[in-house]
Amino acid sequence: MKLQGKVALITGGAGGIGLATAKLFIEEGAKVVITDIDKDAIDKALVELPESSAIGLVADVCSAVDQENAVTTCVSKFGQLDILFANAGYEGIVEPLEAMDESTFDRVININVKGVWLGLKYAFKVMKENGGGNVIITSSVAGLKGTPNVLAYTTSKHATIGLMRSAALEGAPHNIRVNSMHPSPVDNRMMRSLEEGFAPGAGAEAKKGFEQSIPMKRYATNEECAKMALFLASDDSSFSTGGIFTIDGGMSA
Repeated sequence: MKLQGKVALITGGAGGIGLATAKLFIEEGAKVVITDIDKDAIDKALVELPESSAIGLVADVCSAVDQENAVTTCVSKFGQLDILFANAGYEGIVEPLEAMDESTFDRVININVKGVWLGLKYAFKVMKENGGGNVIITSSVAGLKGTPNVLAYTTSKHATIGLMRSAALEGAPHNIRVNSMHPSPVDNRMMRSLEEGFAPGAGAEAKKGFEQSIPMKRYATNEECAKMALFLASDDSSFSTGGIFTIDGGMSA
């Protein structure tokens, strides 16, 4: 029960890494508030979570009002906020940089960068008042090196490292730890979208190609990412802040 008595806010919590993490956090004693922009996804996710330990909110991470409301809900329903898992993300469209529409670039940056900043903004206020807290940001192995034809996504995931490091330095005097986790391709919806984008009509072949680029020759699972989030959220990582933690099967090596 590594999170006994803790309260966690998980953005993008209705599917993939977010839902797997919500389940694990609850198993380890936490109460969770999950947010997602998709109401149907929230409703389906809540069926898989114990009613006494989970609340779901429809929220847009790009909205200051929604982000502040999510933090306020954690406090009003469960009395506190100890952990922010800034996990919501958007992959964008696979295309050359000169073909990318400005609206696509803006949407990726807004969700993946502004969304993390807004989460930090409102979580930090509560965590400072409570004497500390913990933030985990989902970045990507794409934040550690360049990737062609997904420039907006790659740019956004590099940017989260700057957000994380700066927030870690601001948070340290207040007992707030901030770290980022960087998965390789993960076997979930986002990769199905990217596989189809890189090889229209031949997503399965694209997956084989991605797997060959990973030294361990497979994708990460949502559950493996959840275990990394648990490590970073718990006292097992009590002296870790401002860190980049990979879950990439050796891909960045």
